[in-house]
Amino acid sequence: MFHDLTSAPATDPTSIYRYRDCLYGADMVTAALSVDFFTWLSANPSSLAGVCEHFGFTERPADTMMTLFAANGWVENVGGVFQATEVTGEFLCAGPVWDVRPYFASLHDRPIARDFLEVLRTDKPAGWSGDKAAFDWHKAMEQEDFARKFTAAMDCRGVLLSQALAKKLDLTGRSCLLDIGAGSGVYGCAITAQHAHMKAIAFDQAPVDRIAGKLIEERGCAERVSVATGNMFDGMPAGCDVHLFSNVLHDWGVAEVKKLLAVSHAALPAGGLLIIHDAFINADKTGPLHVAEYSCLLMHSTQGKCYSTSEYAALLDEAGFTPGEYHDTAVARGFMTAIRR
Repeated sequence: MFHDLTSAPATDPTSIYRYRDCLYGADMVTAALSVDFFTWLSANPSSLAGVCEHFGFTERPADTMMTLFAANGWVENVGGVFQATEVTGEFLCAGPVWDVRPYFASLHDRPIARDFLEVLRTDKPAGWSGDKAAFDWHKAMEQEDFARKFTAAMDCRGVLLSQALAKKLDLTGRSCLLDIGAGSGVYGCAITAQHAHMKAIAFDQAPVDRIAGKLIEERGCAERVSVATGNMFDGMPAGCDVHLFSNVLHDWGVAEVKKLLAVSHAALPAGGLLIIHDAFINADKTGPLHVAEYSCLLMHSTQGKCYSTSEYAALLDEAGFTPGEYHDTAVARGFMTAIRR
């Protein structure tokens, strides 16, 4: 039995979600310590490009790593140059009596920590949950069993997050929402439950489309939420004046994000509303810590990361949208809106 999608929990589950979201943060720190990163940076303040050149790292994962360290207060970005902070000099570098590197040394061979070094050097995602025999995450979603389990996991989270988003949205004068990469369709269900004048289309590839259709029907939402099948990179259904990317763009690199925004722009009418709902890094990439830790998980297992509000604003503007402001929702998530020019 599904519950009312306009309800809300009586308590705050942020600390519970954080354990899952931030699971890989410790392994990222361990990986950096295994190559004595902080001792080197302390003696060699450097740009991101300089870090990449010295260690043989690539830009996307290195940027995720430096955002995590900045969020912890271990590095500062001064005019594009990363510098070690006082706490780093005392605890994370060779020499001082407080050096914690030996405390982490026994963890250097943890599989996920080793994976991070490989991802940093190759920019290729590791196997989902560290399983090197597994499919690439995006390929895995084409397999019925994996797609069903992963969709169930995201639906579990979506029951909370979709309601928090729906209650913050102003959809006055809008009529139909396209939920792109919709998974279970829970966002379309929650938004139409909260905004009685709206209809929604849950848009995803097979076999997720079949899973979504069944869940939407079981929730009693099929009258106002339909399902469309397709590859979001190839084009999007017409007839919607609102597009939603909820926890989708963070799975992809910059080139793919640009492509998806371009496809959205082509399908939306002038004045159409685009909503990006996700975990956002702040504009200067110094946090929030919870999101910087979550970004490590995404960087490890997908082609993406958590993007900053400034990165999204630039990408949206380039794609032909006028970016709006960022708004918090729940458990370190939020949304940005943009209007199609």
